[in-house]
Order: sequence, then structure tokens, then C-alpha cells
Amino acid sequence: MKIVFLDRDGVINEFPGNGNYVTKVKDFHFIPGSLEAIKTLSDNGYNIFVVSNQAGVGKGVYTEKKLKHITRNMLKGVKAYGGKIIKVYYCTHRSDAGCKCRKPEITSIKKAVKSLGKTLKSVQSNFFIGDTKSDILTGYNAGCKTILALSGRAKRSDVNSWGVKPDFITKNLASAVKIVIENPAPDEDLVDSNLTFLEENVLALSSDNGKMIMVKKESLII
Repeated sequence: MKIVFLDRDGVINEFPGNGNYVTKVKDFHFIPGSLEAIKTLSDNGYNIFVVSNQAGVGKGVYTEKKLKHITRNMLKGVKAYGGKIIKVYYCTHRSDAGCKCRKPEITSIKKAVKSLGKTLKSVQSNFFIGDTKSDILTGYNAGCKTILALSGRAKRSDVNSWGVKPDFITKNLASAVKIVIENPAPDEDLVDSNLTFLEENVLALSSDNGKMIMVKKESLII
């Protein structure tokens, strides 16, 4: 299954700056090329989810009602351009709240794949695209490939001190999507089908030199 997880600020829309938040619709500005990038993912059959920490709500900087208004506006803009975001998952808690929904926890990713009737295994080899250390760690924790977009908070030099590094570093979402398209995840259904075929039709026999020999069951004479 094709799945892509996107951070919001600094990936889809312009990064508001360290310590700042997008608190109003008029302050939400799509990064040039991001709408086209999302459309490209949609056109290629990807299920797109947004996973974002929005601690400004927990800090009282803006209300959850305003956050929902901003989200509706974002989804409207994406739809008008021809793209589709399946769902947006926010953590609105402060970083010191000790919650389980704030990145780099993967609660939101688990909810996303469950909504598709899949398990966490489905995201392996799929992508998480973000602009922070936390985003990269989230993708890593979920078993995703990761792409750092340099259109937001983190700089390329920051990566040198990170324990978990991104699989790819790129300029923005538009260039990240090119990487996603060029590196598709294996078709889960096809992989499962091939495994079933092997289980039903093939025996693995150990030879004298320690190597494994694959033999079709119907070829065996007992």
C-alpha cells in the first residue's frame, strides 16, 4: 500500500519561525510547489496523512477552534488544486505534558494505518517527510524511510549531531516527492502472494556445503 506521512509547518506551508505558530488562516501560506507535490502523490495513488505537533493550543496561544479553521482552509486549498489528504493528525499538548500522541511517538501513524485496515507493517519502506529532528525520528520509529526537507526549521548542518539521520535530504516537498515516486515501496499484496506461493510449493533443503537449495514440492519423489 502506498502511504506518505507529511509534517505540516515547514513542509506544506511556510515555517512561522522558532517559537512561533500559525494562529490564523491569513498567516498560512503554502510553500511554492507544495500543492503540486501533493497532487502528484495523489495522482500516483498515495494515501497522504499529515502528522503535526501544534503545542500552541496547549500553551493557550490559539484555540483548537482556530486550528480546525486553519486545517479546513488547508484541505480546501489542496482539494482545489487536485490533491487529497486522507486525514490530519495533531498533537496539541505541550512538550512537557507527557502525552503519547506527540512526535516522535508514533500513535498517530498507528491510527492512520488502522483507518486503512492495515497494520504498522504497511508503512515499512514508505516515507515520512518532515523538517525537524523529531519528524525524522518519528519516521524511523515507525519503520518508514525518511526525507528531511530543508524548507523549514532544520538546516543541513544540524543533521551532523543527530543520532538518527534521514535517509534523504532535499530542498522542499516538491523535490522530496520526486524521491518518493522514484523509490516506491514493494506492493504488500504481491509480497504476501509470493510468500504464500513459496510456502505452498517450495521446500528449502540444506545441502552438504551449508547452502540452501530451493526445490518444488511436486519435483520430490518420496
